[in-house]
Amino acid sequence: MKKKIGFIDLYINNWHANNYPAWFRTAKRADEFELGYAYEETPAPGSPSLEDWCAKNGMRPAHDIETVIANSDCLCVLAPNNPEAHERLAALPLAAGKPLYIDKTFAPDRATAARFFETARRHGTPLMSTSALRYGEEFVAMMGKFAPERPVHVTATGGGKSFEIYSIHQIEMEVVALGLRASSVTRIPGCATELYSVRYADGIRSALLTYHPQADFTLTAFGKDRVGVAPGATNMFPRLIDAMLEFYATGVSLVPEEETIEVAAIREAALKAQASPGVEIPVA
Repeated sequence: MKKKIGFIDLYINNWHANNYPAWFRTAKRADEFELGYAYEETPAPGSPSLEDWCAKNGMRPAHDIETVIANSDCLCVLAPNNPEAHERLAALPLAAGKPLYIDKTFAPDRATAARFFETARRHGTPLMSTSALRYGEEFVAMMGKFAPERPVHVTATGGGKSFEIYSIHQIEMEVVALGLRASSVTRIPGCATELYSVRYADGIRSALLTYHPQADFTLTAFGKDRVGVAPGATNMFPRLIDAMLEFYATGVSLVPEEETIEVAAIREAALKAQASPGVEIPVA
């Protein structure tokens, strides 16, 4: 019997929810899964009704989260642009004991991210979250050049509608590349683009994050004796979906919990730094 995937969203008519169903159906383990119920807390203005959206995407409408949980083997909390809603939307899924994927941006701050994992652990709920940028072909290949060592500095560039929404992708690559224990973030003042310096507790590693709305996601990594470049992010979403279904099938997250919490902590500090250029903001 195929495992059923249930969607829980703030409003269902968003880019991730509109694309995930087709990608699930063409993923490596697609024959093991089927789409089930979908729930949205509130319809977006001008969007199709939940019933119409489900008819188009091959899912069934649910008018409460309990229905999705009861009729699903694995769960996906979306609302990618609204991490402040995740604690509310994920409260019941985190206690359900079923594999749960929470879309990025995972949590608005470090404390909330840590609390999600603590709650999931208490209820035996497998939990995973990641940015698709972790799986871009160019980034994976570039990291292979450094293995088994890590780079000591990265320069990450990214764009999108806002730094608040899209910085998660640069930070995800940064954490994968450099590891844990970032100590502070400073927005460098007086620049034509938004530029952030990230320091690490060991005084050796560092990162530079550049944001511009029209910029592509790229990353350059520097090691002791080599330089690697990821000039794009080819096939990042199909590879992300493959990873999600692997997680749903095994109940084992492919992403270390500590990295997900670190990403949330750096983003939290970066948003504080955004409002106070030149001030060094600790990563809590």
